[in-house]
Amino acid sequence: MARLKVTLVKSPISQKQNQQRTVKSMGLRRLRQTVEVEDNRTNRGMIHTVRHLVVVDGAEIPADFNKD
Repeated sequence: MARLKVTLVKSPISQKQNQQRTVKSMGLRRLRQTVEVEDNRTNRGMIHTVRHLVVVDGAEIPADFNKD
């Protein structure tokens, strides 16, 4: 499965508690830290929750991503 590189570019300190927990659960601990996560629906949802705090490399949204 494909991997995504997620980089924390903004501090989650002043954000909502669920966003702080999401950043922590992705393994991001400090600014400009990059982690690789699998490209699946769960991680895409987490990235969507904190999209204003992170930058994602290698993210190509498949055409059938939103289809259930």
